[in-house]
Amino acid sequence: MVELREESIMPVEIKLFNKWSYENVEVRDPSLKKYISLRPVIVPHTGGRHEHRRFGKGQVPIVERLMNKLMRPGRNMGKKHLAYNIVKKAFDIIYLQTGENPIQVLVRAIENAAPREETTRIMYGGIIYHVAVDVAPLRRVDLALRHLTEGARNCAFNNPKPIEECLAEEIMAAAQGDTRSYAMSRKEEIERIALSSR
Repeated sequence: MVELREESIMPVEIKLFNKWSYENVEVRDPSLKKYISLRPVIVPHTGGRHEHRRFGKGQVPIVERLMNKLMRPGRNMGKKHLAYNIVKKAFDIIYLQTGENPIQVLVRAIENAAPREETTRIMYGGIIYHVAVDVAPLRRVDLALRHLTEGARNCAFNNPKPIEECLAEEIMAAAQGDTRSYAMSRKEEIERIALSSR
């Protein structure tokens, strides 16, 4: 019988898709740190365990939240495996074009594309006013992910370019703060409207 000594057992690093390491991925924005979950997982599929807890989606891995946003009503509704493959291929494209860890690029894209201020409607004496308000951190992440996936979907619609390439380009453009990115242009538009209604 072979005895195993404790020092011979090496801890195994958990990598996303068995490729991308979660180590050294940092969230620069202190307000978003709590709501961008970088807990290491191999397969980002929690099966909706967060659903009945308040602010539970803040604990869902950020890559899984990106996948869930890709499953919008329409052609991809409920097809998690399809969304999984789209994100996996998009991450490969990001790595080939930038040489950086795709998880870090995604985190930077979310930080850049998250609007800081938006408007809300207030009814006062039968008259509706639009008032500028700060955006909650969890909503900032939600909006950034929504705009990133919306931009990818709009790019791939009626276009020979596959959605994987569109998503990769959208994430890379948002990570660099490029205004050609749909998510960045939406953020600027939201903040401009909020500034005018202060």
